[in-house]
Amino acid sequence: MNCKITRNAAKVIKRELDKEENQDKKLRVVITHAHGDHAHYGLDLDTPKESDEVVSTDKEIDVILESGQELLDGVKIDYLYLPQEGFVITNPSKGNHGDH
Repeated sequence: MNCKITRNAAKVIKRELDKEENQDKKLRVVITHAHGDHAHYGLDLDTPKESDEVVSTDKEIDVILESGQELLDGVKIDYLYLPQEGFVITNPSKGNHGDH
């Protein structure tokens, strides 16, 4: 499985992971809603479970993805400041380039 994190997103995620209460946690990408050939995604801090795969990224952040979830393979995590500040999670490898 594969996951990409942009520079902006990595800065925000690392700040959260560096907090003392999150020392033993990793970033998890979850599917909040799936329909047709795409999904909507969310983020959480969690510990890996038996059914998970931990993926290393080039930003030195390990990401938990549920094994066998095809729509999680290839997700891209970005953080935008405009028009509204927040995370944007898409899966360009599956044709999902943003909310509709």
